[in-house]
Amino acid sequence: MTQDATAQPVAEEALPPPPPPGRARGRALAALGVFGELLITVGLVLGLFVAYSLWWTNVQADASADRASDRLRSSWAAGPTAAPTAPATPAPASPGATASPSPSASGTPGPAYGAGEGVGFLHVPAMGRDYQVLIRMGTDTDTLAEGVAGVYEQPYRAAMPWDETGNFALAAHRDGHGAKFHDLDAVHKGDAIVVETKDKWYVYKVDNTLPETSKYDTGIVAPVPKGSGYQGPGRYITLTTCTPVYTSRYRMAVWGSLVRVDEMDAKRTPPPELRHS
Repeated sequence: MTQDATAQPVAEEALPPPPPPGRARGRALAALGVFGELLITVGLVLGLFVAYSLWWTNVQADASADRASDRLRSSWAAGPTAAPTAPATPAPASPGATASPSPSASGTPGPAYGAGEGVGFLHVPAMGRDYQVLIRMGTDTDTLAEGVAGVYEQPYRAAMPWDETGNFALAAHRDGHGAKFHDLDAVHKGDAIVVETKDKWYVYKVDNTLPETSKYDTGIVAPVPKGSGYQGPGRYITLTTCTPVYTSRYRMAVWGSLVRVDEMDAKRTPPPELRHS
């Protein structure tokens, strides 16, 4: 059998033509667009988290602290004035425990303060003309989140201002949750710190500051605080917070000593350190 000279070779299966260059570029741009949208979404989520942490928690904490402050002042106005007293023991104490009564500088014992109870108000003119923050027992997360200055109960139980000796040690957030100690770095040697209670004004003078120390340096709130320059027992106050701002990497401290106690009059007239000219 002879081959047909006119027969054509069998054609191979046709392949699809390659995509034009413009189409491939379009796909790459679309992928980049999706990636960009994801970055924007992540950025928005992070922005909302920062707004919540640094703004909304301040709003919530300030509202809570204002209500608690009003309740404390109303309770003061409702009852007769009584000298407050509370414990001061240098031994470590378990958190949340109710302090046992101890003699005050006048030798008069009084009721103890339980965890979370309001003690009075802290005034620091260097942190603002009308700066005032509620003082409550405890430095646990829930207490400090209420926008207050908390009294240390561990590792050392703080002395109270009316005790014969000891260190009235306080902590508060620097950012978020009220940020009550945000401007603690504005407090310097010689500045006044005033603690207002139901029946007295306790006036302290700042003697020293510590710009930065380890978060594990518990000695800064000891009865005779380490690094303060104090050589023996006295009537001290310590304010602590995180540093640098927007971090909790280190701690800073301000130390002061009591210079006088003013009796509270019926009009609750503040001491000269808090009067505006």
